[in-house]
Amino acid sequence: MNPPLPASALARMRLRHLQCLLAVADTGSLRRAAERLSITQPAVTKTIHELEEILGVRLLTRGRRGAVPTPEAAVFLRHAQASMSALGEAVHSVTAGAAQRPLRVGVLPTLAPSVMARVALAWRQGAAASGGEAARLSVVTGLNTALLQALRAKELDLVIGRLAEPDDMLGLSFELLYAEPLVLAARPGHPLLAAGRLPSAADVAAWPLVLPMPGTVIRHGVDSFFSARGVLPSAGLTETVSASLGRAMALGSDALWFTPLSAAEPDLAAGTLQRLAVDTGGTEEPVGLLLPTQQAPWPALQAMVEAVRAEAARRRAMATAATDD
Repeated sequence: MNPPLPASALARMRLRHLQCLLAVADTGSLRRAAERLSITQPAVTKTIHELEEILGVRLLTRGRRGAVPTPEAAVFLRHAQASMSALGEAVHSVTAGAAQRPLRVGVLPTLAPSVMARVALAWRQGAAASGGEAARLSVVTGLNTALLQALRAKELDLVIGRLAEPDDMLGLSFELLYAEPLVLAARPGHPLLAAGRLPSAADVAAWPLVLPMPGTVIRHGVDSFFSARGVLPSAGLTETVSASLGRAMALGSDALWFTPLSAAEPDLAAGTLQRLAVDTGGTEEPVGLLLPTQQAPWPALQAMVEAVRAEAARRRAMATAATDD
C-alpha cells in the first residue's frame, strides 16, 4: 500500500487540480482540456505544474500523441476518478433534495429501435409492478466514443455499447451481454430476394449500400466481410449511424442496408424489410453494459441494469434456438 500524502500536501491540493488532470487524461491534449474546462491553455499548464510540485512526481509526457499520463499519473488518476465520483454523489445527495434523480442512459443508434425500446418498457413496467414512483428516464444516442466520454464525465449513468480501446475504458467496466451479427436488409420485392436465389458477396457489392460510418466497430465488420471475399462495393455508398436513415433508404429504394440485427429487427419481424440470405458469419460484434467503476448504484439504476441483463439473456436464448434449428 502506498503511504498517504503528507497533510501539508493534501492541504495544498484543490479540486481544480484533479479536474484539470482528469480533463487532460481524458482528452489527451492540454488545448482540448482547456476548451472543456473553459479556461486558457496556460492556466491548464500552470495547474498541472502545481499538482506535480505537490505530488513530487512528473504527471504528463508530451509527444506526437499529445499529452500522455506517466505511470505515476495513471495510478493517481484511478484514485482521483474515484474521489470525484464520490464527491459528485455527495453533492447530488444534498442538492437533489426531494426531487427524484433522473436516470441517464446512453445507447448506440443501432441498438435503440429494438434493444433499448424493450429494456425501457420492461424497466417502466417493473417500477409500476413494485409500486415505485415513476422515474424520469433520459435516453441519448451517439457514437460509442462520445457515449463513453459522457459516461466518464458523469453526464450518463449507464451505456449500452461496445468495448473500446484501453485509454477510452479508463474508469469504466464492461460486462459482455451478447454478440450481435450484421445483416443485409432490403425492401420486399428486391431483385436479390427472388425465390431460390442465394446472393453472393459480389451480388451485394453491385447494389447501392447503406453502411456504418468509417472508423466505427461495426464498419470494421462490414469491411472485413467484403475483404475476406475479395470483393469491393462498386455502386454508391451512403455512410451513416442513423438507423432511421438506413431504414428509410432501404424502404424507398433498391439500396441494401448493412446493419446490426437489432437496428432492422422491428422491420424484419413486421415484414416491412426482409433479410437477404447472405452468410455474414464472422461479423458478430460484442454488445455490453458499461458503468463507471466507482459509481454507487441506486434503485432506478439497479433496476435498469437488471432490465438490460434480462433483455440480453432473452436475445442469447433466441440466438441459441436459431442455431439449433
